Amino acid sequence: MPNSKEVNDKMKFVVKTDVGMKRTVNEDRAEVFLREDGRLLAVIADGMGGHNAGDVASELAVTEFKKYFAAFNPFIVKARDWLTYTFQSINQTVSRKSKMSADCAGMGTTLIAGLFEKHQGTIAHVGDSRVYLISPEQVYQITRDHSYVNVLIDSGEISEEQAKTHPNKNVLMKAIGTEQTIQPDFYEIVLLPNSYLLFCTDGLSNKISESFMQTLLYSNKTMEEKGQDLVEEANRLGGEDNISLILLSNNDEEV
Repeated sequence: MPNSKEVNDKMKFVVKTDVGMKRTVNEDRAEVFLREDGRLLAVIADGMGGHNAGDVASELAVTEFKKYFAAFNPFIVKARDWLTYTFQSINQTVSRKSKMSADCAGMGTTLIAGLFEKHQGTIAHVGDSRVYLISPEQVYQITRDHSYVNVLIDSGEISEEQAKTHPNKNVLMKAIGTEQTIQPDFYEIVLLPNSYLLFCTDGLSNKISESFMQTLLYSNKTMEEKGQDLVEEANRLGGEDNISLILLSNNDEEV
């Protein structure tokens, strides 16, 4: 799959994934799949656990989504129902794999999938990978992390500022493959002109400020350069984790 492309109705995308500066294995996966009917599926996953099995979990999640997407019939099943079914099926597949091999024991993965028809989409989310909606006026985090620190925030035990440096900020409360059943969160989105959707793993969101994202995306660069610059900035700031992103736009700009 190419890592950048223009699709129908000026929808454009760039996909980037990088091992980072400290890791030897890239446990992230990010892909965009297109169908002849114009539908687009963006999938991003950040694997974890086992003997370097995080890459197995994230690869399984993305390749399974590709298979289900090819068979998806929007005239029979609604997008949200299809995404629910697919998440649950992938959860079972990853869970079974983790039980079959000692090297894969305990593995799991975050998972975000965005299903789009033209500029309207449904996003399904599990874990702490994120989707941001970015416009000239604001940067809005669409997804909410399924993390231990967010539980503490909700209970009033810590503030959002304290959560940024909390020692358990990377502890997940929900992930694909680690529970018997899974229910993703859903978000309906319209990608308006002159705006972006940024799907990313925490290797990017833990490093890049929202103001940097916004400034870079509205700079005089191609989308390919913008995606690469986001990765390079995360690496420049330490690059302790794998870094992956999918950037979607319907702007009249060069990919």
